[in-house]
Amino acid sequence: MQSKFTRRTASIALGVAALALAGAALAQAPAFFRIGTGGTAGTYYPIGGLIANAISAPPQLVSTAVASNGSVANVNAIVGGAAESGFVQADVAYWAYSGTGVFEGKPKVAELRSIANLYPESVHLVVRKAANVKSVADLKGKKVSLDEPGSGTLLNARAILAAFGVSDKDISAEFLKPNQAAEKMKDGSVDAFFFTGGYPAAAISELASTGSGIDILPITGAQAEKLAKDSPFFAADEIPAGTYKDVGAVKTVAVGAHWVTSAKIPNDTVYAVTKALWSDKTRAALDAGHAKGKAIRKETALQGLQGVPLHPGAEKFYKEAGLLK
Repeated sequence: MQSKFTRRTASIALGVAALALAGAALAQAPAFFRIGTGGTAGTYYPIGGLIANAISAPPQLVSTAVASNGSVANVNAIVGGAAESGFVQADVAYWAYSGTGVFEGKPKVAELRSIANLYPESVHLVVRKAANVKSVADLKGKKVSLDEPGSGTLLNARAILAAFGVSDKDISAEFLKPNQAAEKMKDGSVDAFFFTGGYPAAAISELASTGSGIDILPITGAQAEKLAKDSPFFAADEIPAGTYKDVGAVKTVAVGAHWVTSAKIPNDTVYAVTKALWSDKTRAALDAGHAKGKAIRKETALQGLQGVPLHPGAEKFYKEAGLLK
């Protein structure tokens, strides 16, 4: 009897120990946090890589940057579960959450939540000098890349063209990533291309350095003012002289780059991500890793986020940091 009791007690003890170990393993299971970015030749991808590396703290948190087609694709990836978060232009984020703009007629992405405003994304309208294009209106009859489907750039390009009285029918439109458009510009098979992103953009820097002869057109005047009035996500901006070789200062427009996630992601995970984003480690990585990294500041983290609610995990951090009451 005693032997059976002893064996049974030992068995129970082993079972309890196994459960305890399993519980400990589950408690230490890493939270995977993918960041949907953009094409490798843009700004989202390198910035996403810097942030992912800086905030990762295995085994608790493992973050990776994932190349994508851009803003719209990142929203769709969050909805579909292919990414826990993504970088999205402010206008696209608002349209997705409210079911307006490019998302009109589609279900509202009610689960979308904000983590932070990152930096302004400047609209680059790159043209071949030999194409003799001096204004947006001069693009009529030219071969113009509007960026690929799923990108915020494509939406911005069409809005800007429309503001200046130009439609897809007035141009020979192509839908290429910036690096593909830049390659085609070298041989003259593309006259101009749009890119919305933080400067300097790798594809444009490389193109300018080859001596191909490029300009970046200004987006200014009454048309740009009306654009900003009709679409308040656009703000006046300037690409400084020398950002790209032999290109002077360019007045243009910009939209905010926001980092968004899903309401389905646990509060603790988003709190940890937000806290890590504004840590000294990430600050150092951003300052040293990319020219646009310096523009990502805690002081401006909440600018322009009114269109999409903060995730509760992010909200908790900003309250602790004194940025929210």
